[in-house]
Amino acid sequence: MTIDEKYLETINRCPIFSISGRFSTEDVLTALHAEKRDYDKGDLIHKSGEPFFKFGILLDGCARACIDDIDGNSMIMAEIDVGSTFGESLCYLKIADSPVYVVSSERSTVLWLDPAMLFDNTDSPLKTEIQQNYTKMLAKRTLSMNTRIQVLSKLRLRDKILTYLSSVANETGEMTFSVPLSREDLATYIGADRTALSRELSRLKREGVIDYYKNTFKIL
Repeated sequence: MTIDEKYLETINRCPIFSISGRFSTEDVLTALHAEKRDYDKGDLIHKSGEPFFKFGILLDGCARACIDDIDGNSMIMAEIDVGSTFGESLCYLKIADSPVYVVSSERSTVLWLDPAMLFDNTDSPLKTEIQQNYTKMLAKRTLSMNTRIQVLSKLRLRDKILTYLSSVANETGEMTFSVPLSREDLATYIGADRTALSRELSRLKREGVIDYYKNTFKIL
């Protein structure tokens, strides 16, 4: 398929496209039957209860992966920003009834990729490279989920907040950074009440541990 030039840099940052010079981005797009789709704000990019036959790369906009708890309350599993992938683990495992759903937080563009060729009986140098890169992508996803586990494993709200903020600082390499979550979404992400979150953030600011203005934070 033909991809707009404005998306090529984003696509090539994805580990699945880290291929040798003998193959092109177009070769990988063709092998994975790439398909680009646009979504409006609030659209379901992927529905709960449906399998991930393909995984996605967010080319534009913003989205989030969610799951409902036993009481039917929505829990944010991950914020998906431009260049991020989603669904690759569930797609690889071929889980028929995925509990995860993905919602477009604003008008978004997704590149869907079908890894079916990884499971057929053919062999080729391109397939070998894509398989290796898919493994790297799964490893990266594991590290991302490990961060979430670290946040949720903390008993005190204070520690959950600081663990989350530290993970964003490590990812950006900066002590001053913006978080992709609103206060309500951050409360949902770390499993806390919004009022309690705001109160604890204010306390951390007064103590000189952090500073913040809206969604921009600084670890002091």
